[in-house]
Amino acid sequence: MGLLKNLFGWLRRSELKREIIVNVEKLETRVAVMENGRLEEYMVEHPEDERLVGSIFKGRIQNLENDLQAAFVDIGLKKNAFLHYWDMIPDAEAGLDEEGDRPQRKPRQRLSNEEIAKRFPIGSEIIVQVSKGPISTKGPRVTASLSLPGRYLVMMPGTSTRGVSRKIGDAKERERLRKILGRLPLPENVGVIVRTAGADASPRAFARDLRNLLDSWNELKHNIDTRRTPCCVYHEYGLVERVVRDWLTEDVDSIVIDDEATFGEMRESVSRISRRARSKLRRYDGLANIFEHYGVERQITEAFRRKVNLKSGGYLVIDETEALISVDVNTGHYRGSGSQEEAILAVNLEAVEEVARQLRLRNIGGLVVLDLIDMKSRKHQNAVHKALKNALRRDRSRTNVLPISDLGLLEMSRQRREESILSMLSSTCPVCGGRGVVNSPLAVSIAIQRQLTTLLRRAAEAHKTLVPKIVVAPAVMQRLRTEDAAVLAALQQRFGTRLTFVSELHRHPESFNILDSESGQVLYSEGNARQTP
Repeated sequence: MGLLKNLFGWLRRSELKREIIVNVEKLETRVAVMENGRLEEYMVEHPEDERLVGSIFKGRIQNLENDLQAAFVDIGLKKNAFLHYWDMIPDAEAGLDEEGDRPQRKPRQRLSNEEIAKRFPIGSEIIVQVSKGPISTKGPRVTASLSLPGRYLVMMPGTSTRGVSRKIGDAKERERLRKILGRLPLPENVGVIVRTAGADASPRAFARDLRNLLDSWNELKHNIDTRRTPCCVYHEYGLVERVVRDWLTEDVDSIVIDDEATFGEMRESVSRISRRARSKLRRYDGLANIFEHYGVERQITEAFRRKVNLKSGGYLVIDETEALISVDVNTGHYRGSGSQEEAILAVNLEAVEEVARQLRLRNIGGLVVLDLIDMKSRKHQNAVHKALKNALRRDRSRTNVLPISDLGLLEMSRQRREESILSMLSSTCPVCGGRGVVNSPLAVSIAIQRQLTTLLRRAAEAHKTLVPKIVVAPAVMQRLRTEDAAVLAALQQRFGTRLTFVSELHRHPESFNILDSESGQVLYSEGNARQTP
């Protein structure tokens, strides 16, 4: 039975062509994972930005907040790091999360506020690792439970763990790996867990990986002893190095790189793993950009649109906020040959597959709410729920999926370790201010007439003559000249004045100024005369 299972697994892998495309430029490095020509994973890194997640810092306790059950730690960044009380003491035991490559700490008894204050007084030093990068206005989140990932092993100083990734399901392989772990020369009070990439690896490969990890651990300890607080004592690898460490597995057919220097560095790194892996590296030197050559650029553009079309004719509408992602599923132009219920099921099944892909591509997380097309059948609801959970199995971030609610909503959470790619590559729109819309010319016209009426009334009560001059955007001027001309004429007649309007080409569509024509004094300003770019 085991032989047949392995055979079927090999046949499935042989039908799948998996390529990793690496685009290295001066200001940006991009990595795309392609499966049979379809973009499945996408990562971006900028050399000017320091890699925080996974890096280890020597910090100083700035203050203890009992109400938040957390400490704030100065690690040398603009914002202090956030450290939960229950993350301040390294675990004696740890396991791996469902993905199988990152440590998952077991619940333990929490210390009282008095014990925390005694063990970690304000001003004391602490060694912490960034588990979640700064997002929006929040600083990084850190933990005192350290882990150093290698190619096949994860080293966890301060634990006694000896374990195997949960994703390695074969009982005989797990037993073989446990025996290898038992023979590794591990220092006291240092734990290790075999990563999923360690399946079928030789004892020599594990020994080599352990030596590299011990070198990193010794360097880290030296930095802790010699560097002044606050400082970084261990830098997580850059994107290209992480690709070699985390992505170069047996099911990858090739890695294609367009930069000569990076290609040489990767060859050297991969050579330390195996000659077979080294043969998978290829150098691209074509005239077109490597992402355009492999059709990645077009797929990125399509994937990052607000509206994502499905092959069936349905579509998704994805809106990203700071803490919540909403996904609206629509049938669109779907044309099926079955019943309406079967058509709805087909679109929802395709939708959840695409949602799982979009979460990975965009690196978005937090609370995700899917507004599915209503399904009356509980059987169909369960099928969609199961399909989403299956599609999320390949996600490296931790996820939790709830059953479909009576309102037809499917709620899930996805671990957020860093800013989303959209947040990383975009800034707030200077025109709409991030709202996605601006006030219509009608709304601006109403606001202008409201302020004019107020100003003219005040002038009349003071027995003064006011001749206003109004500066507006071109779209608003068009509205005032046409639809609202009669209303403005009536306003002039009512107060016995003359209104003068001026259009400024680059004025913000919501902005307008009301001035006194004689003195030039600004009587009212809306939007601080903001200009469009």
